[in-house]
Amino acid sequence: MPIYEYQCQSCGHEHEALQKLSDQPLIVCPACTKPELMKKISAAGFRLKGTGWYETDFKTGNSKKNVASESPKASDASSSTPKPASTPSSAAKSD
Repeated sequence: MPIYEYQCQSCGHEHEALQKLSDQPLIVCPACTKPELMKKISAAGFRLKGTGWYETDFKTGNSKKNVASESPKASDASSSTPKPASTPSSAAKSD
């Protein structure tokens, strides 16, 4: 749920309210109880942008390398094993 900012046009009191998107805007000022509360336009406190939200995105140096090497998948282990070099007998057959 977003946090909305309000300001009273009568007394100048500023107020924040945690509301659902479907909720009606507040009207009554909690400080002076007059129906002069207006919703302010404000930016979000943070933005979700970038390459992604992964555990390794905010790690630096060695800790990033440690996280990557902690949980290798079985398929990764089989693909990282080197394949044997061709033997002289198989090279002779290809002639």
